[in-house]
Amino acid sequence: MIATDFTVRTAEGERSLSDHAGQVLLIVNVASKCGFTPQYIGLEALYRQYGPRGFTVLGFPCNQFGAQEPGDAAEIANFCTTSYDVTFPIFAKVEVNGANADPLYEYLKAGAPGVLGSKAIKWNFTKFLVDRTGRPVRRYAPTTKPEELAADIEALL
Repeated sequence: MIATDFTVRTAEGERSLSDHAGQVLLIVNVASKCGFTPQYIGLEALYRQYGPRGFTVLGFPCNQFGAQEPGDAAEIANFCTTSYDVTFPIFAKVEVNGANADPLYEYLKAGAPGVLGSKAIKWNFTKFLVDRTGRPVRRYAPTTKPEELAADIEALL
């Protein structure tokens, strides 16, 4: 199984990530009321810079950390577009840890564990870089700014 084999929820229903087969992906658990929320600017900049070369950012809202993503799918989408001019895909809210963790996130955590091999995601804006074959190659901490990922993205394109 690879990342693009998963089906995920959108505001409109379900969608297969197979639409992104062959692309380099940056998968991020996002939140609208987080201290890291301004990273939407950097994520969008990466998407616009590298998108034409086969790169995309996929945002998955998550309310598991400090209840920092309280809205419904429509409110989240509106916030992202009006506040940060986000044009990359934002999906329906997911859980990234625990018994109800989304299967995509279980796959990402197993393929790119955190510090000392930990599987749990510690906070919003944890980022997973996935290569063109659909395999996670690296996990980045929430404190890692999107612009710091440019060299790693370039290497995979």
